[in-house]
Amino acid sequence: MDNTILDYPEPSPNFPAYVHYGTFWERFAAVFIDGLIMQVVNYVVLFAIFGTLFLGSDNFDPEDMSAFLQKLGLYYGIVTIFNWLYCALLESSERQATLGKMALNLKVTDMDGNRISFGRATGRHFGKIISAMILFIGYIMVAFTDRSQGLHDLMANTLVVKKF
Repeated sequence: MDNTILDYPEPSPNFPAYVHYGTFWERFAAVFIDGLIMQVVNYVVLFAIFGTLFLGSDNFDPEDMSAFLQKLGLYYGIVTIFNWLYCALLESSERQATLGKMALNLKVTDMDGNRISFGRATGRHFGKIISAMILFIGYIMVAFTDRSQGLHDLMANTLVVKKF
C-alpha cells in the first residue's frame, strides 16, 4: 500500500478527497535546507559574540571563564530563540511552511487542513527535541505512519502535506 496518497476519513473543505502527505525523504530534504539556513544565522551570531576570540584577540584571558560562560549563554539563548521563531512564525504564517518546506512544496496543517496557530507551531517545534532525544525515532516514524507523521506531529496534531 502506497502511504503517500490515502483516503482522508472525513474530508474537510480545506482538503481534497485525497491528500498527498509529505514523504520521509521530502521532509528530510526540507529539514536539511532549513538546517543550512539556520546554521548560517547561527555562525553569524557566533562570530558576532565570540569574534574577538576567533581573531586571536589579546583581550581573552583564559582565567576569566565567567565572561566566556556569559557569552556562551547569550549565544545559546539567541540561537534557541531564532530557531524557535524561524519555525513557529513561518509554519503558522499564511504560507504554512518554513523556507525548506516551501522549496519542496510542503505545508503544515492541523488535522482538518487549516493553518496552525503560533502556539501549536511552538509546541510542534519543541516536540522535535523529544523526537530527536529518542535516537531520532520520532523523526523516523514519518516513514512508517499512515499519514507520515513524526512524533512531534502526533503530539501537536499536525500534518505535513503537499500543496495543491
